[in-house]
Amino acid sequence: MKDQIMQITGSLLIISLGILLLMACTPKVKEQRPNVLFLAVDDLRPELGAYGEKQIKSPNIDRLAASGMVFNKAYCNVPVCGASRASIMTGLRPGYNRFLHYYTQADIETPGIVTLPGHFKKNGYRTVSIGKVFHTPKDNERKAWSEVPYRLDHHLTPNGDWSGSGWQDYLSEANKTIASKKDNGCAWPWENTETEDTAYHDGKYAMKAIQYLNEFKKNKEPFFLALGFLKPHLPFNAPKKYWDMYHRDSISVADNSFFPKDAPGQANFNWGELRQYHGIPKEGPVSDSVAKTLKHGYYACVSYTDALIGQVLAELKRLELDKNTIVVLWGDHGWNLGEHGFWCKHVNFETSLRTTLMVAGPGVSRGSSNSIVELVDLYPTLLDACGLPGPEHDLAGNSMVAVLEDPGAKVKEYGISKYKKGVTLVGDRYFYTEWHDPEKNTVARMLYDHETDPNENENIAELEDNSALVKELSERLNENLDENYWEEGVGDYPNH
Repeated sequence: MKDQIMQITGSLLIISLGILLLMACTPKVKEQRPNVLFLAVDDLRPELGAYGEKQIKSPNIDRLAASGMVFNKAYCNVPVCGASRASIMTGLRPGYNRFLHYYTQADIETPGIVTLPGHFKKNGYRTVSIGKVFHTPKDNERKAWSEVPYRLDHHLTPNGDWSGSGWQDYLSEANKTIASKKDNGCAWPWENTETEDTAYHDGKYAMKAIQYLNEFKKNKEPFFLALGFLKPHLPFNAPKKYWDMYHRDSISVADNSFFPKDAPGQANFNWGELRQYHGIPKEGPVSDSVAKTLKHGYYACVSYTDALIGQVLAELKRLELDKNTIVVLWGDHGWNLGEHGFWCKHVNFETSLRTTLMVAGPGVSRGSSNSIVELVDLYPTLLDACGLPGPEHDLAGNSMVAVLEDPGAKVKEYGISKYKKGVTLVGDRYFYTEWHDPEKNTVARMLYDHETDPNENENIAELEDNSALVKELSERLNENLDENYWEEGVGDYPNH
């Protein structure tokens, strides 16, 4: 009897050990991959409460920033909408002949490249585009997205004509009347109307995003939801309540509304984007009164977009999707509000190149980073954060995941930004730009020391005492150019 008990006990022990061994060798069920909420805000310079700019009312974006990582030194790779977005979505830098224009399309200039949302789609995500994500709605329409993008402002018809209700999105009869008489549809560069948030395109985009979030909650599939807001892009149209958040008398014009001392002519531009609007002179500066109204309108649009982002994030939280969703909020480039006498973007100055970037969600620490990062870093970062393999093409950026875990980590020493023939090396202290001709000769340059001249008011590139520094920065700039930088581009686009 005793022997039988011992045999049974031994058998049970062997079985137990076998079960334990089997459990140890069996792979654990993989946790659900994180979702991505990709918030693009057109022309959003880092003038927000989260960046210490107390004159701006942006409570919802500020709360998002407080819940994750804020990048204080984030730079676009090219300060114009279409080209910036093509660079972000492909993970490639602009070249001398690539990604130059507002109408740039990734699927025309880099047809064999799988874009960021396309790569998520390829790896089992449902990818959805709402609003302005790619600049041109047809860009990557079928390759990147699981369904046709939801876009109201404009689209290309099969014969190449623009259609839709227009990105200007005027509601006032006065603006509609002026716009109807102009080929470009531009009336006043602002609009202050007594209306609901959902009256403008961006309000409808926010509501559509909320609708999709509820779908995602039900079907539980991993999603990559890209939501692109038009404002604060021109014209500065926003409901009156957001204009009323600011007192006109408290808005000041830029105190450095002069062209930088000794800056080359190549650094200047005539801000043609604003000049096409009603009431704006074709040459010369705007009056202080107009400058104040423009800033007032820009601020109102920032607060309007902030409110819409707040509605979307509140729904994400209500549905408890925030627990497994990485939220990225980015501006496609900066914007000038009268600094150096400039408006719009399209220049190689800090005001155009520095932009808004923040990330929150699972695995992301709270804090702010002073590491230089570029928007081209978003592609590898999101793949890394979501555990996805890399694409077949080489990505130009660096993953920022180390910084998302530790704000003291550093991504890189320099960033590279480019507009047309000018290319800028962005460092912690120095901001150095060269303009090249097609034969690769340097035809102009400028250098700013951000320790002594943070507003870039005096170009010191030609000072004899800085010759050794300029030589060193020039070498670093050219060493860091993409190996395909000088390749030929696609030439002129049809219909442009």
